[in-house]
Amino acid sequence: MIYFDNSATTVIDPQALDAYVKTSQRIIGNPSSLHDLGNQAYRLLEQARKQVGDILGVESEEIYFTGSGTEGDNWVLKGTAIEKAAFGKHIIISGIEHPAVAETARQLEKLGFELSIAPVDKRGILQVDKFESLIRQDTILVSVMAVNNEIGSIQPIQAISKILTEYPKIHFHVDAVQAIAKVPKERWLTPRVDFAVFSAHKFHGPKGVGFIYWKKGRKLAPLLTGGGQEKNQRSSTENIAGIVAGAKALRLSTERNLARENYVQTLRNSLIDSLANYGQVVVFSEKTTDFAPHILCFGLKGIRGEVLVHAMEEKQIFISTTSACSSRKKIGSSTLGAMNVPEHLATSAVRISLDENNTMAEAEQFMVVFNQLYKKFLKVSDL
Repeated sequence: MIYFDNSATTVIDPQALDAYVKTSQRIIGNPSSLHDLGNQAYRLLEQARKQVGDILGVESEEIYFTGSGTEGDNWVLKGTAIEKAAFGKHIIISGIEHPAVAETARQLEKLGFELSIAPVDKRGILQVDKFESLIRQDTILVSVMAVNNEIGSIQPIQAISKILTEYPKIHFHVDAVQAIAKVPKERWLTPRVDFAVFSAHKFHGPKGVGFIYWKKGRKLAPLLTGGGQEKNQRSSTENIAGIVAGAKALRLSTERNLARENYVQTLRNSLIDSLANYGQVVVFSEKTTDFAPHILCFGLKGIRGEVLVHAMEEKQIFISTTSACSSRKKIGSSTLGAMNVPEHLATSAVRISLDENNTMAEAEQFMVVFNQLYKKFLKVSDL
C-alpha cells in the first residue's frame, strides 16, 4: 500500500498512540475535579499546553484546546462576530478558504454580516493590493489560510500582517492546519496574527483534537458555554489523552521535519518532473518556495478526478480529489475555481499529499502505475 493522502489525515505516530493509551488507562480523573485524580489530569493538561506553546514560541496561556480545526475556525469567526458586532459587521476572507472558514463566513452573512472575498491570482495566491482595497472602517475580521489545502500555495501572511499593522483593531485569523510542522513558522505566525487554528490528525496525532493560538489581549465570545473549561472560553471536559498524544505528535513531527529538511520537497519535485513528461497532464502546484513541500495537485485532461482516484485505489495507491472534506460530496475545487481554471480541467484535479514517512521508492512506483493508467486512458478516451 502507498498512502499519498496525508493532507486528509495522517497515520497516528506510534509514540503518540502509546501516550494516548497510557494516559487513558492511568489518568482517570476529570481535570476540573478538586481531588487528587483531577489534579493529576489537570497537571498533564497544563504540561501539554506548555509543550505546544513552547513549540510555537508563544505563552502557554495563549493555547486553547478544541475538538478539531473546523471547531477552531468556527470559534474564531463566530466568536469575533459576536464580540465585535457593536463595532462593525464587515468580514474579509480569501477566495480559497477551507469550507470550515468559507461556509462559516457565509452563515454569518445570512445573519446580517457583510462578507468580502479577497481574490487570488492564477497561481492561487492572494492578491495583496486587491485585499487591501477591501478594508473598511467597519471591518472586524480578516481570515486568510496559511497553506491552501488543495494546491499547496502559501499565502502572503507576512505582507498581510504588514498592512494590518495600520488596523490594530481588526482581528487577523490564520487557518494553519496545513502549515504546522511543514512550513517554517515565521511564514505564517507573525506578531500581527491574532488567532491561528490547528488540528492534531494532520501531524500524526489523534483525530478529535485541535488547538487555537489566541493572542493575549484579544477577545472572543465563547463558542461553547456551560462548565467553564479552558478559562470559561470553551466548555467541555478536555480530552486529556488526546491532548497529551497531540502535543507529543506535534513535538515529534516538528523534530522530524527539522532533521529531514527539504526531504518531502524532493519527493514532490521528483513527481512534478515525472508528470511533466505527459502531454495530457496539467500540474497546478509549483516547485517554487511559494508552495508548501507536501502538496501536489494535478489533473489528467479528459478524465475526472474521482476516476483516477479509484483507478489508483485498485492498485493500492491512495490519493484524493482536491479536498477530502468535499470529495465524498462531489463538490468541485473551490480553489481552482477561484483561480479561474476552466471547469473541464478543474474537474480532473487530484491531490497527492506527502509526509516524511513516504519514500522515493513509493514515488517511483506511483509513476509506474500512473504510466500504465495513462496508456489505458489514451486508448479509451479522446486524450
